[in-house]
Amino acid sequence: MSNKKERIVIIDYNAGNVRSVLFALQRLGIEAQISAEPELIQTADKVIFPGVGEASTTMAYLREKKLDKVIRNLQQPVLGICLGMQLLCTHSEENNTTCLGLIPQNVRLFRPIKREKVPHIGWNRLYDVQGALFDSRQEGEYTYFVHSYFVEKGDYTIASCDYILPFSAGLQKDNFYATQFHPEKSGGLGQQILENFLKL
Repeated sequence: MSNKKERIVIIDYNAGNVRSVLFALQRLGIEAQISAEPELIQTADKVIFPGVGEASTTMAYLREKKLDKVIRNLQQPVLGICLGMQLLCTHSEENNTTCLGLIPQNVRLFRPIKREKVPHIGWNRLYDVQGALFDSRQEGEYTYFVHSYFVEKGDYTIASCDYILPFSAGLQKDNFYATQFHPEKSGGLGQQILENFLKL
């Protein structure tokens, strides 16, 4: 961790799991702010964009509060989590939602083939991990997922997972990083991923 005390802002946009991310950072000894203030978000050293909720109503809220423009223009490292990851993409099948368009990949609904249940809830393995958010020790390790929609694998996939079909467990494009799983609920491995983000 840098000696400089960085300012971490968690975007507050009427979505679930914001406080669980705050508590996960506190366990790492990191103080963060929860805020919807554009100036605070824009001037933060790192921004976390978590979310549990529904895509279309969340995008409507972001547009109403002008937070969609704020997020699109961020230059510092940004970490999207769960719905936050999906909203960084181009389009979601969840109520035919146009998302932020920062990562050119699409979000699809899981369609069970046999006995699989949707949503996908529980621990599942990561594979093909790469980039600064992960390290080789995390290959094959378990993280915690809760989602009915998934991001297709593509050029920006930095971690993969299998449930019904292979999907993106992690994404990165430029300064935007994202995980479909919840690092704040994934024990020591999740904490390491948060630390890796904070070191960027």
